Amino acid sequence: MVGLPQRLSDELDDYVDRTPTDRDRFVDLLRVVSIGVVVVWHWVLSITQWRDGALVMPNPIDAVPGGWLATWALQIMPMFFLVGGFANHAGWSSLRRDGGGAREFLSSRLRRLLVPTGAFVVAWALFDTLMRVAWPGYRSMLEWAPIIITPFWFLAAYFWVLLLVPVTVRLHQAGGVLTLTVMAAIIALVDVGRFQLGIEWFGFLNSALVFVFIHQLGYFYRDGTYDRIGWRGQLAIVLGAVAGMIVLTSLPVYPRSMVATREIDFSHMWPTTAVIGVVALMQTGVAMLVRPALRGWLELRRVWKSVVAINAVILTIFLWHMTAKVVVIGVYEALGLALLEEPTLGWWLQRPLWLLAPAVVLVPFVALFAPLELRGRRR
Repeated sequence: MVGLPQRLSDELDDYVDRTPTDRDRFVDLLRVVSIGVVVVWHWVLSITQWRDGALVMPNPIDAVPGGWLATWALQIMPMFFLVGGFANHAGWSSLRRDGGGAREFLSSRLRRLLVPTGAFVVAWALFDTLMRVAWPGYRSMLEWAPIIITPFWFLAAYFWVLLLVPVTVRLHQAGGVLTLTVMAAIIALVDVGRFQLGIEWFGFLNSALVFVFIHQLGYFYRDGTYDRIGWRGQLAIVLGAVAGMIVLTSLPVYPRSMVATREIDFSHMWPTTAVIGVVALMQTGVAMLVRPALRGWLELRRVWKSVVAINAVILTIFLWHMTAKVVVIGVYEALGLALLEEPTLGWWLQRPLWLLAPAVVLVPFVALFAPLELRGRRR
């Protein structure tokens, strides 16, 4: 009997062999990179510690001179929404050509999103329930480890942009750059209302609007706009966005770091600010500039097979990566070791451990739960 690893490898080979010649493989690489950076950041570049009985993850970027500049590139979640815009535009357009409509599109996309997420929720709910029965003093995971559900704000945002695809594709086709400009103007006005007029709930309104804007950028990728403007146009996008970032982060209301730090407990990501939209523009331009250089590399079979393999289970990886880290923390403390609470030399020397150990623990979670995601992709 052929072993499971060999069967999985054979199935991946089949996917690789059936890759259409006109597929833009760079999109799949961007998806892997965006989620990979998020996972590594959570595992390695967070000072995970206990505070008031709960695990928290303050960021050490303020301890690195000029470290805030790295966050302009490494706050990379907007890239996932860019890729989502490309993929959802392609899926919607293909379905429309075949006579399908919004119901078929949304049921397919949401099933692929919600089934793995539902499995995560059920698994943790069962674990919490069993622990309450076996250990009367046990507190819910929501109290001692809310970092485990860190992915859910992102999933809520992606769920929102998915629901709007039939509308936003039509707006893109009708207005193109004008539609994007109007969106940007609305986002800017909402931020003015939040920071100048003190209307705090406007922050959550922009949390909805900014990611629709970024998702819309993916439509321009899909329709070939970035190719048509060439490298000069792409470079102009980067330079314009960088100039915008410099101006915006010079204002007192916008910190230069794209992540909250120990010194400034302010997050551009949640509630989302207009600055994240500008970050997305910059990252889009950079991605388009490096894309031609990576096309040949992605044609290599071993490279493409790796990209296909990770993409096949990428949602499972994202959902369970913080659970893997919490398991490692439990083992680490059971050995009598204490979590370091400052970015000392010892803390930096431990970074390889906090990359490798959660990766090892994540493997069985992926093996157990990835079949749900794979089944949705096969459909």
